[in-house]
Amino acid sequence: MAEKTDLPVILGHNLWGTLTPHFGSDLHHHDVADGPDRIYMDYNATTPVDPEVVRVVTDALTEAWGNPSSNYLPGLKARDIIYHSRDTIARMVGGKAADIIFTSGGTEANNLVFHTAVEHFRKSKNSAEGGTNSKQLNGSGSLPHIIISNVEHDSIKLTAKHLLKEGKADVTFVPVSKVTARVEVEDVIAAIRPTTSLVSIMLANNETGIIMPIKNICQRVREVNKQRAASAPKILLHTDAAQAIGKIRVDAHELGVDYITIVGHKFYGPRIGALFVNDPGTTTPVYPLFFGGGQECNFRPGYDMVYCVMGFHAAELVSSNLAEYEAHFLDIRCYLEQKLLVSPVSQTFCMTCCYVGAAGGKILTICMT
Repeated sequence: MAEKTDLPVILGHNLWGTLTPHFGSDLHHHDVADGPDRIYMDYNATTPVDPEVVRVVTDALTEAWGNPSSNYLPGLKARDIIYHSRDTIARMVGGKAADIIFTSGGTEANNLVFHTAVEHFRKSKNSAEGGTNSKQLNGSGSLPHIIISNVEHDSIKLTAKHLLKEGKADVTFVPVSKVTARVEVEDVIAAIRPTTSLVSIMLANNETGIIMPIKNICQRVREVNKQRAASAPKILLHTDAAQAIGKIRVDAHELGVDYITIVGHKFYGPRIGALFVNDPGTTTPVYPLFFGGGQECNFRPGYDMVYCVMGFHAAELVSSNLAEYEAHFLDIRCYLEQKLLVSPVSQTFCMTCCYVGAAGGKILTICMT
C-alpha cells in the first residue's frame, strides 16, 4: 500500500473541544492536553455526534416540543418525527416501522429481551401445565434456560448473572474459541436444553471486532424449534448489534433473529437505543418492563424524547453511505495494520484490529518506540 497523508475525516469538527475541569472531575488527576491534533481512537465505545444530526436535533428542540399524542401543530410535528425515525431505523436493519421499539439505550433494550424471555417461558409453562405434554416442558427443571457467550457486553452478562443469582433462570455461558475468538455454532447447539428459552449472542465483539456466526446459529436453532413439542416454548433469538450497525450491513431477516439491539451513539447519533422485534406481540413476544401511558404500543411506555429520537437521523446517513463508510474504515485499518507490521486476526469488522498472543506485546513495543 502506498504511503498516505491527509486521510479523509468523516466528521469535520474538532472532536476534543476545550477541556474544562469541574469539581471532582478526573481531569484534575490526568495530564490531558487541549487541541485538535489528538487522534480519537475509541469509536467502539462511542462516536461523536455528526454535525447534520446536531442540526436536526436542534430543529426538533425548537419546532417539535409538543406532546406527540396531541393534535396541535407542535404535537403533530413531534409525532411525524417519531414515525420518520422509526421507519428510518427499520429500513436500516431490513424491517418495518412497526418492528421498532424506542428505548433509553442498549442496556434497556437488552434487559427488555431477557425479561421477555423469562415471562414468555413462564406463560408457556402455565399454559402447558394442564396439557398431556407438560412433563416434557418441565422434564429438565422448571426454570427458563438462557444461552449467552462469555464475551458479551455487561448489559447482557450481568443481566444473565442476576437472573441466575435470583433463581429466575438457568444460564449457560458458552466460551468463545481460543483459536478464532468466535462462538462456535456446535457449542451453542450442544448447550440447548428442553427449557432453553433464549439464545443471545452479540453480532460483533466490542473489544476484538470478531464477527459472530449469527446467521448459522439462527438457522440451527430454528431447526431445533421445528422439532420441539407444541408444549415447549419457542427458543427466542437475539443479537446485540451495537458494535456492528453503522460499520457493516445488518439485515434482521437475513440473520434470522427475533430481536436486534440498536444503539445510536455507536454510529454518530445521540445516546438513545432501539429494539428491533420481528412483528412485536404477534410473531415475537414482548413483555414490558414497566407500565404507563401506552407509548410504543404499551411495550415501552413513557413519552419519547423527540429530540433524541430525531438523533436517529444518523441511521439515514448510515443507510445512504454505508458502502462508502465501510470502504473508508477498511482503508484506514489496512494502513494501520501495515504500519504495525504484524498480521491480525481475520474476520473482524472494518473498524477494529485484533491481535492475539505474542503479537500484542510486539505491537505495544512498536507503539512505544
